[in-house]
Amino acid sequence: MLNSIRIILVNTSHPGNIGAAARAMKTMGLSELYLVAPKLFPHDKAEEMASNAADILIQAHVVPDLETAIADCGLVVGTSTRSRSIPWPMLTPRQFAEKAKDESASTKIAVLFGREQSGLTNDELHKCHYHIQIPSNPEYNSLNLAAAVQVIAYELQVAFSLSESSSAKWDYPFANSLEMEGFYEHLEKVLTQLDFLKIEAPRQLMVRLRRLFYRARPDVMEVNILRGILGSIDKNIKKD
Repeated sequence: MLNSIRIILVNTSHPGNIGAAARAMKTMGLSELYLVAPKLFPHDKAEEMASNAADILIQAHVVPDLETAIADCGLVVGTSTRSRSIPWPMLTPRQFAEKAKDESASTKIAVLFGREQSGLTNDELHKCHYHIQIPSNPEYNSLNLAAAVQVIAYELQVAFSLSESSSAKWDYPFANSLEMEGFYEHLEKVLTQLDFLKIEAPRQLMVRLRRLFYRARPDVMEVNILRGILGSIDKNIKKD
């Protein structure tokens, strides 16, 4: 089941951190590594820091943007140490590991790690169902990238090794990131036609709606129903 969990490193600057993250993954049984526009990769330093986890690097997927990396994932979580103006549903690493264990049989799961200096952007975090904060010293909470990957990987290994998934089988898979983005684009278009969303002054409406629907975790059928409703509204607007 750990094979359904994807570690995604976004715009990593130092190739040694990629190698160290690969080593952290392999020690805990994770193998799916995605690299979003890394600054330097492949690189000798990455191989050096990976030690005996070079196979993780060889199999790593290098992609140009985050949307590509998470397109087929039904659960996306982002690691962050900063508080946000609009709070997002939060999980501890242990809570996330339990959720991942329960959903991994039917859902691809992505864990995002941001840039060494600045982490993930607000736009990137808005593509996540949940945010994860690793408990740490409030006076010095700056974890090395590979250390953060190691903490999450450890919690996943513990959760998966203690017991098998006990979740009841859902009738439809959760909507993945690509399907949700299509829904959000459709929703924004219809809300604009209704003059409910003001493009010239959108405020934070779409961000809050993203948070609402990510919290609800709609499945594929539910997203199809929602888009059917939007399509019907669109038709009636055009009739008028």
